[in-house]
Amino acid sequence: MKHIGILLFDGVEELDAVGPWEVLAYWTQVFPEDGYDVVLLSADGAPVTAAKGMLLTPQLSAAEAPHFEVFLHPGGHGTRALAADPEHLDWMRALRADVPLMASVCTGSLVYAAAGLLSGRPATTYWDALDRLAAWDSSIEIRSEDRWVDDGDVVTSAGVSAGIDMALHLVRRLAGEERAKQVRRGIQYDPEPPV
Repeated sequence: MKHIGILLFDGVEELDAVGPWEVLAYWTQVFPEDGYDVVLLSADGAPVTAAKGMLLTPQLSAAEAPHFEVFLHPGGHGTRALAADPEHLDWMRALRADVPLMASVCTGSLVYAAAGLLSGRPATTYWDALDRLAAWDSSIEIRSEDRWVDDGDVVTSAGVSAGIDMALHLVRRLAGEERAKQVRRGIQYDPEPPV
C-alpha cells in the first residue's frame, strides 16, 4: 500500500484540506486496486481548529505516520506560524528527503518556500499571497495564473478550491486519466460558477 498524508494544523483553511481529502479518499476507497490510501495527520495527533472554526480530527500523529508516497500541506492562517517554526521547517525538509511527491494547497507553499523546498522552481499559491511567496525566495518562478504547478517531485496549487483540481491532477498522474475522470464524476465535480 502506498500512503498519502494530508497535514492538519490549527488555522488550516477547511477546503484546502477537505477538498483534496474528498478527491483522494473517494479514489482510494472506491478503487483500492490502485494501491493507495490517504490519512489525515497532525503534528501531535490531536484535533485541530480550522480557520473558520471547524474541528478536524486526524487519524495519526507525525510520530505514527507511515512512509508517505505523497505528502500534502494545506494553507490557511496557521501557515504564518508554521513558516516561522524551525521545528516544523526541519520536519518539512526531512519529509522532502524521504517523500517522492510533496504537494501544497494555497499558502502551504509559503511553508515550503520558508523551508527552502521551492528554490529555483516554478510555483503558485493563493492570489493574495503571491507577493509573500516571491519575498520568501526570489529564485521562485511565480506562476500567478496557474491553478496548479507540477514540477515533478513538487506540486503547488493556488488557493482553496484549486486544491480539488490539483488533487484530481494527482489522481491522473498516479493512476491515469480515465481514473481521474471516474473520480471527478463520482464526486460530481463539474464547476460552472454562478457568477
